[in-house]
Amino acid sequence: MENASVVNAGARLDRLPISRFHYRMLWLIGAGALMDAFDLYLAGGVMAKMVEDGFSTVAANASFLSAGFFGMLVGAGFAGYFGDRFGRRYSYQTNLLIFGLASLAGAFAPSIGVLTALRFVMGLGLGAEIVVASGTLCEFVPPSHRGRWISLLVIIVNLGFLASTIISYFVIPALGWRWMFGIAAVGALAVWVARKGMPESPRWLESVGKSKEAERTLRQIEASVEVQHGPLPPVNRIDDVKTAPVSIAALFAPDMLARTVVASLIVVATLVTIFSFVAWLPTFMVKEGFSVVKSLGFSTLMSFGGPLGGILGFCLSDRMPRRRSIVSVCALVIALGLLYPTVHQSAAIVGMGFALVTAIYTLVALGMYTYVPELFPTALRLRGTGFASVCGRGASIVSPYLVVLVFSRFGLSGVLMAVVGLLALLIIAVLAIGVETASSSLENISEMAVGPSPSVVTSE
Repeated sequence: MENASVVNAGARLDRLPISRFHYRMLWLIGAGALMDAFDLYLAGGVMAKMVEDGFSTVAANASFLSAGFFGMLVGAGFAGYFGDRFGRRYSYQTNLLIFGLASLAGAFAPSIGVLTALRFVMGLGLGAEIVVASGTLCEFVPPSHRGRWISLLVIIVNLGFLASTIISYFVIPALGWRWMFGIAAVGALAVWVARKGMPESPRWLESVGKSKEAERTLRQIEASVEVQHGPLPPVNRIDDVKTAPVSIAALFAPDMLARTVVASLIVVATLVTIFSFVAWLPTFMVKEGFSVVKSLGFSTLMSFGGPLGGILGFCLSDRMPRRRSIVSVCALVIALGLLYPTVHQSAAIVGMGFALVTAIYTLVALGMYTYVPELFPTALRLRGTGFASVCGRGASIVSPYLVVLVFSRFGLSGVLMAVVGLLALLIIAVLAIGVETASSSLENISEMAVGPSPSVVTSE
């Protein structure tokens, strides 16, 4: 270890006023996450066009989708390890390069088999980016703003979903599906260059004993904030976060197991909801008799619910307890999911679908991006988030095959009913064994006990 002194990185970062430094971190982290989302969600429109062109089939599309999810499973696991072992910066730059280069190769794939293999490689980077983005940002933002800033990140991510569907609507019918992979590649590689100068997390540096580097990085951050805001507020606490190396087995120790379970269930329920409904919308509509152009148009209109979900997450975060907001949004998704199969007119399909997509992405903001990283201490944050993501990706690998089976037998209503059951299980887990994290420092959250009674903590 470099130095035995206490840097107090958490307390020093938490007392900083929001400044240009924070916005720079948000946009650099968000840009990579946006391209990640663009690459991830282009699958919906691409799959529908590949079926129409005869390049693929519905069954082959399920393999294509699952290959990506399997890559994301592996990528999420390795990102958690590398992020906690070698640093946040090392992990986020490596994964961005991987999926950028693989997307470029995907634009020239000669067969669905080759494209499926490349989708696995893309998934390695995609899965890692999701783990690192929110976990890294939350380590820089003070607790009074953390939930809202993670929601801002989700808004940026969901703009990738929106951009993917809009660009798909214009590009795929005119130029073909291959162009979508090329666009994703160029964007990812441009972001990789832009964020090479991002600082490492001082919280992580201190936690692994790199005290001199943590102190140096913190002083640079504090100096940049002082230029904008003048003298900084005093530090009001001391946190010694240096720890001995811990293995992933610590996630299953008695004091962490409940958090690991809740985090994993949040990611599983959220991703299964997204990829059992949102990603399959164009294909569902084609099978119901709509043209590819019309189904992409409907999906594009519904996709505006993605950024709106992030905005709603922004409005709810730091203003009400995390657990209460997550449970409320789950209940809303369940209600809308039960109503959606009952509508048949085009306007009603789009309107109800828009509301459902909005609710789903509000859950993404409040649960998967905000709550999950908060549950774990710095030394385990990315591995904990990564393990939860691995569980979610594992469920996502299976879900495309289940969607094909359930949709063929019971239609869209059957798919939605399965999702409703999973969300109900999530509500029970959050109420029974979740911890409240709103407005608390990351270091204080690490010391909290798991308990069934909901907190009434609110922001300032």
